[in-house]
Amino acid sequence: MQNVTPVPAAAFAFELAVAAAFGFAREWSARFVQRWPEILRIGFPAIFVTPYLLVAIPAHQFEWTWCALYFVLPVATAWLLSRAATADPEQRGNWRDAFILLVLGLAVDLRWFESAWPSGLRALNELFLVDAGLYGFLAVRQLKGVGFDFDLRWSDWKTGLRELVFFAPIVIGIGIALGFIHPHKNLPGLGAAALRWLLIFLFTAVPEELFFRGWVQNLLERRVGRRAALAIASILFGLSHFNKRLSPAMPRFNWPYVLLATIAGIFYGRAWRENRRIPASTITHASVDWLWGLWF
Repeated sequence: MQNVTPVPAAAFAFELAVAAAFGFAREWSARFVQRWPEILRIGFPAIFVTPYLLVAIPAHQFEWTWCALYFVLPVATAWLLSRAATADPEQRGNWRDAFILLVLGLAVDLRWFESAWPSGLRALNELFLVDAGLYGFLAVRQLKGVGFDFDLRWSDWKTGLRELVFFAPIVIGIGIALGFIHPHKNLPGLGAAALRWLLIFLFTAVPEELFFRGWVQNLLERRVGRRAALAIASILFGLSHFNKRLSPAMPRFNWPYVLLATIAGIFYGRAWRENRRIPASTITHASVDWLWGLWF
């Protein structure tokens, strides 16, 4: 993220604090929110508009339309998911869950709201959407089996790295055959390489694994079973890459990336479902992206 001056840094810290509350104290945070009166529980995420105000006003980019969107969207998410919790106490999945996931997913994939932010600070938009989803699904909906936390265990590393070893030969072979990946060496210093892995882990892999495994695959399993849920979530994950790394040869739909990402989704989903742990699939995901940047 560029243009990190004190005000954007404060906005960034605000959004990270919400994710950290659930990452380090998920159960306590959820119980704390559940003790509030319903009107407060649903209205509280309106404060998630704060980062937009902090950034947009000093940059002279404030618009009431965007302000209203960032005020209403997390509240509407909380309200719909509170209704889902009432209508579907068994947590088998409700149309409201699907609607929220559709909106959050398309907003990220199609970059619906990014123009609201100054150039270089649009990552704040994705963090906002992550916070809205975390609050809605974990604090209000109380969705079980997500496996989201920042408490990395030995079992997470074992599972995550095992799936990396299984996946790597497949993706390298297919990627080279399709001309999508090209072996090269781009080795930074040890510290820079470790920092790159950590940044990928936190800001790319965690949000995507939370969405596709913790929410989508998790809810699908309750409706269609483990195998079908893994397949559907992986296909959706692959399709979310259709507009990434476009080129003159593929200006609208990058089908090799979709194919490889779908295959990757299978291994990420396997890592998550073994112990229903987001950190496990995130380790696989972050390591794949990291190695791709270093060698391919």
